[in-house]
Amino acid sequence: MSKKWYNLFVSVDQPAEEAPETDGEPAPAAAPASAAQAVADIAAGISKVTTFTTPVSNAASFDEIYSAAEIHPPAHGFTVMKVADMLHSEHIRNLPRDVKRSSVLVALEASGAPIQDVIEDAVKRDRALDTFERVQERSVTDLEARKTKENQEIQAEMDRLAADHKARIQANNDELAKERERFYAWRLKKQEEEQKISDTVSYFVTDNPITTGGPAAAPAPASRERTSGAATPDK
Repeated sequence: MSKKWYNLFVSVDQPAEEAPETDGEPAPAAAPASAAQAVADIAAGISKVTTFTTPVSNAASFDEIYSAAEIHPPAHGFTVMKVADMLHSEHIRNLPRDVKRSSVLVALEASGAPIQDVIEDAVKRDRALDTFERVQERSVTDLEARKTKENQEIQAEMDRLAADHKARIQANNDELAKERERFYAWRLKKQEEEQKISDTVSYFVTDNPITTGGPAAAPAPASRERTSGAATPDK
């Protein structure tokens, strides 16, 4: 064709064909072909599951998906994507829907491109996209299962480590408490020992050099903290 397809865009209202008369009586009109049934027949002849012959490295590229699904333009070159571009062309995009439809059909007929081929191309692309969607969804589901299991293992390891560290902290606290108890018990005996010494020496001296006293019992932890945190007065 030497002309652009949009040069063929004309819309002609075809008059309804008159049914031939039989014995003076008009024959009943032939039942119009069901467009919906025609589309259903085309779709029924195409596999619902698309086989991809090559990997798709870029899921964002629909052209790569179509290519991997072995979807190629027909010999006349009119794919559903080309027809979509035609419908959105500046030459007809603002025309009424019926006019755009008629214009495209005229262009297809002039190019020897059956509308059935366009519908078949559309169904193939749609099913390729649906199949690829299921492939991606299955990939995401598998990844979710793996990562969920991995997270559970990490959480279990964290719980084990937390329990181990908690046990070590408790062991340290128990050891400290035991040592404090031993020390305070020794201090009491030390005070008793010093008192015995002091009492003995007191019989023979006026100024007793023996020191006695000191805390009689372990101070409470809070008391120790307040004591250690108190400000030291200036000398």
